[in-house]
Amino acid sequence: MKKRLPVYILLLLLYTNILGQEKFDSLSYAIIPFYSNGLDEISVQTAQSLLRIEMEKAGVKNLFSDKRIKAEIADEICDNIDCALSVGKNLNADRVIFCKLSPLGEKIVVQYYLIDVHTNNKLLLEHTIANSLEDLENVMKRIAKSILSIKPFNEGAEVGKITEAETKESLRRSSKYNFGITFGYLFPQSGYDDDMKKTFTFNTYFDYELPEYAIGLMLGLRRGFAANVYANYLLSKTDVCPYVGSSFGFHWVTHKGMFYINENKSSDGFELGLAAGLRLFHTYDFQVVLNLEYILTFNDYNDKAIVFTIGIL
Repeated sequence: MKKRLPVYILLLLLYTNILGQEKFDSLSYAIIPFYSNGLDEISVQTAQSLLRIEMEKAGVKNLFSDKRIKAEIADEICDNIDCALSVGKNLNADRVIFCKLSPLGEKIVVQYYLIDVHTNNKLLLEHTIANSLEDLENVMKRIAKSILSIKPFNEGAEVGKITEAETKESLRRSSKYNFGITFGYLFPQSGYDDDMKKTFTFNTYFDYELPEYAIGLMLGLRRGFAANVYANYLLSKTDVCPYVGSSFGFHWVTHKGMFYINENKSSDGFELGLAAGLRLFHTYDFQVVLNLEYILTFNDYNDKAIVFTIGIL
């Protein structure tokens, strides 16, 4: 039971993450033409088009066309929630989206509302800042995510979708280069002189993160000394990021027989690892890492083990 405990912990964390992921159904949406006082019309239309594209990319199929919405509005200027709600009811839409763009110096204040047409409830009433016209692209990506998950704007941070207002260094909150430490236990499965007791392990990581992958070098004290090169595939760009991966390197395993002169068995050898885990606070400049790994050391003792660690990158 103790050997399986880390497996159960990781499965529970992954299951919790799946349940917490955004869900949306086949409700119909109407995007009211963006209202702005002070921005050029082309920029406003482009921002509206970006939001429509992001929602379509996310899988929304029942999205009223701009042509049909403009025909319903006719020559009126729809600059308030009541007008947006009226248009939504006339179209028999389930939800209506109303957005205002207001210049504030060199910045742009973006206000958006998501309204349930049938109940008149304001499901979202949010605002954010775009530092430039170019920044509106990331803002619209985040607004689409906010609308479909019905969550506040700030909860939709993802790598590659961080606005200029959140960081001026890059389009993410963290450096691509990470150094970290983890600690936990090694649970022998076979070999290891038939000593199946868990052993404390300590690892250091030199990690380089790409948009979808993380690669690096791991140096660890795990019933001896190990040095492995690893590659992990990141399954999400949000703050809760599951991953799967593998590693290959060298493991010098401590065995009783290695101290005997007549012992002909080799305790060291190449090592292959299969891993799965979670990176928490993934969009920040630090990350909490939970890692579960199955390692096979190709030596004369046929050492196999499960390693569960937790730490910080």
